Amino acid sequence: MTEPSDQTPAIEKPSIFYRRASFLISAAKLDQCPLDSGYEVAFAGRSNAGKSSAINTLCDQTGLARTSKTPGRTQLLNFFQLDEQRRLVDLPGYGYAKVAVSIKKDWQGSLSHYLEERNCLRGLILMMDVRHPLKDFDVQMLEWAAHIGLPVHVLLTKADKLKKGPASASLLQVRKFLNEMDAGHTVQLFSSLKKTGLPEAFAVLDRWFERGL
Repeated sequence: MTEPSDQTPAIEKPSIFYRRASFLISAAKLDQCPLDSGYEVAFAGRSNAGKSSAINTLCDQTGLARTSKTPGRTQLLNFFQLDEQRRLVDLPGYGYAKVAVSIKKDWQGSLSHYLEERNCLRGLILMMDVRHPLKDFDVQMLEWAAHIGLPVHVLLTKADKLKKGPASASLLQVRKFLNEMDAGHTVQLFSSLKKTGLPEAFAVLDRWFERGL
């Protein structure tokens, strides 16, 4: 007598699942976003913190999220679909002084409305350059997220730019700061160039997307 087969569908490996990401839509305002249902994880960070590169690396696609040598160019909320219920969202970069004040106010207003009012938002991946963590805008974002009860996972990007000792010191510095905030925020080292830190980042994304639960 043969054993009955397990009918539970296998959970796709993260490296395969996130590779399926495809551009869905760009939105300048909250009412232009996709239907507020399912699950979304947003990516934020100072201009040139490596946000777009991190998204491309996690999804194993070189041109999914646009990278630019001109800081502050991304002024829209860009949505990438993983499946019918799950999306990644590339948020406008913040903290770049040379962007016109009127433009900055518009996109920061859109950013605040999205973070505060988007019901399907499950968490925020916050990018910080490992060499320059916890700038004023980073701290404001962390405190803001804590105030509205939004989970944050920090990627200390460009970890390949530092030797192991200084990179570990930066990690400990940020971890101590987050522990003192007592908001449940977490942090890790990450390098898009060396593709280090992927398993840890995938674990956070999978938990927020409720994959395999």
